[in-house]
Amino acid sequence: MDKIDNLDKKILSILSQNARIPFKDVAAECGVSRAAIHQRVQHLMENGIITGSGFDVNPKSLGYSTCTYVGLNLERGSMYKNVVSRLINIPEIVECHFTTGPYTMLLKLYARDNEQLMDLLNNKLQSIPGVVSTETLISLEQSIKREIPVKTEDADKQS
Repeated sequence: MDKIDNLDKKILSILSQNARIPFKDVAAECGVSRAAIHQRVQHLMENGIITGSGFDVNPKSLGYSTCTYVGLNLERGSMYKNVVSRLINIPEIVECHFTTGPYTMLLKLYARDNEQLMDLLNNKLQSIPGVVSTETLISLEQSIKREIPVKTEDADKQS
């Protein structure tokens, strides 16, 4: 991955606060041309620094009222890839992490209600070969959701 300079960091900071901001406004804030911003953003995307741009859909608007984190314990950690290949087919799972600590894997999923959650746990997750146990944590409220802050050298000097 190429190094990113202060201008790249400033662009990332602006875009992480509002991904829909027009490039002309980013250019004005950075003091460079719109073409320079376009070129920089393209470069950041090609190098995997910017990994996506899209819209976040509120799961509740689609009828998914229960956000749940599920810790999975596997028979052996080496079964991880086989288990992931099964989890990929469960659309309610929105994140999957291979972790250290009390769980082999940590999942984030959405269910329409407790009945669907129970079905997902009992009939989908716990039936996957290699899964020995699950622990379920229901999120009552998401209090913070944000991108990692991007600090420029100028901002570091001001702090």
